[in-house]
Amino acid sequence: MANRISTKLSIPHPAEVDCSIVGVLEQLSELKPCPGRKIALDYLFLKRLAHRLPMDSFRFDFRGNHETPGVWKQGGMDDDLEDIRVVVDFLKVRYGYAIDLVVGHSRGSIVAFRWICTSEEGASISGFVNASGRYRMKVYIKQWQRSMSAEGHHVWSPIVARKQVSFKIYPEDMTNFANWDTSFVWDSFPASPDVLTIHGLSDMAVPSYDAIIYARALNERVPGTHNLHLMEDADHNFTGRQDEVVDIILEWWDKHAQRTLKTGIWMSGIRGKL
Repeated sequence: MANRISTKLSIPHPAEVDCSIVGVLEQLSELKPCPGRKIALDYLFLKRLAHRLPMDSFRFDFRGNHETPGVWKQGGMDDDLEDIRVVVDFLKVRYGYAIDLVVGHSRGSIVAFRWICTSEEGASISGFVNASGRYRMKVYIKQWQRSMSAEGHHVWSPIVARKQVSFKIYPEDMTNFANWDTSFVWDSFPASPDVLTIHGLSDMAVPSYDAIIYARALNERVPGTHNLHLMEDADHNFTGRQDEVVDIILEWWDKHAQRTLKTGIWMSGIRGKL
């Protein structure tokens, strides 16, 4: 969509001195205060998605990531959850926004699940995209423990926002990470939101079976739906496949708007490319 307005924001963090959460607000038109205007939160970091969504969106970095200052911790999901609350409060108070869609990837999905299940604003969303979300938190902990250096930490070098970065993981981080509860989605995820889970079958960071677990947990909700899309040969970050991911999300969101979604495997009944 043309004529979008992109504004870089720095949101002061009330819990950390000299720290502001950095993000980009994408608007269809210049916003005048309008309580209840819908917006999407995006942790997938795909500009092409933000530029094609039929609504305003805001994508941002958790503390210790990319442009947002702070100390990154492998087991710091509670800090990430607090960051979401700060951002949501800011968008609500400053602009009058109401969160309607959340697009999460990997750790962003894990934290978004918790926010949706534990906040009034989260329970009110109508759609959630869970891309490469982990369910079984203890997977790889033993591998990290074996690779602990003499200094007492493991060096992890993932790709974040299309860039390779290096983080140090300490024993306390591993314990906090492994103990992060995900089982609440079975009983606490709200009944109304439609959910799309996307996962690459060649994901070496998060086993694709975790996507099936989420499908089992969310499929029986009504009136909300759940669609599962497993992408053959796709890795954790959907390298070289981002356009395909964007197309899938937009098609799913369009069907959501038309209220034609049905729970099941995405593209059920469509032959297409097999």
